[in-house]
Amino acid sequence: MRMALTATLYNLRINLSDIDRGVYEDLDLRIARHPSESPRFMWTRTIAYCLSLAEGIAFSKDGIASTDDPPIAVRDPTGILLEWIDVGTPAAERLHKATKAARQVSLFTATPLTQLRRDAANGAIHKADTIAVWLLDPAFLDALEARLDRKAKLELVRTDGRLYVTIGGNTIEGPITRDSLVAG
Repeated sequence: MRMALTATLYNLRINLSDIDRGVYEDLDLRIARHPSESPRFMWTRTIAYCLSLAEGIAFSKDGIASTDDPPIAVRDPTGILLEWIDVGTPAAERLHKATKAARQVSLFTATPLTQLRRDAANGAIHKADTIAVWLLDPAFLDALEARLDRKAKLELVRTDGRLYVTIGGNTIEGPITRDSLVAG
């Protein structure tokens, strides 16, 4: 008999200083990492949550396994989806659905946008020009992955298009760049 793998719970205490947006918060996040989720994806999801912090933000109930819900969503008090926040390299169909379901769509990724740009150019993604794409440096995420602990205190600072994450007295630095799926 095979047993199903369960998610691993991470407790992250994050001192967030998003200087670019004027957001300063102390966060106590409990993040369930699905067995199929890479540490890099989990870090990207965590950074996306922090840099999108707003009233009504939440990780999806079904985690990354959900095909119907975004990994992170911002909802108003009545449950209306205000922002769909996706991570990694979602399929064009998923982003198409997202732009129809939410007022705003954001994508945080460290992977090339070649295929998604092709899909956007072919009209496969509704309102592709409105999707806010945030590119993270893969080397930055690799450095964070090496410091992943199930219980951690860290500082996350965004200023002038750069991210600084301090864990255990060590600071890891990398760029975060705003991009688009549409050329021009």
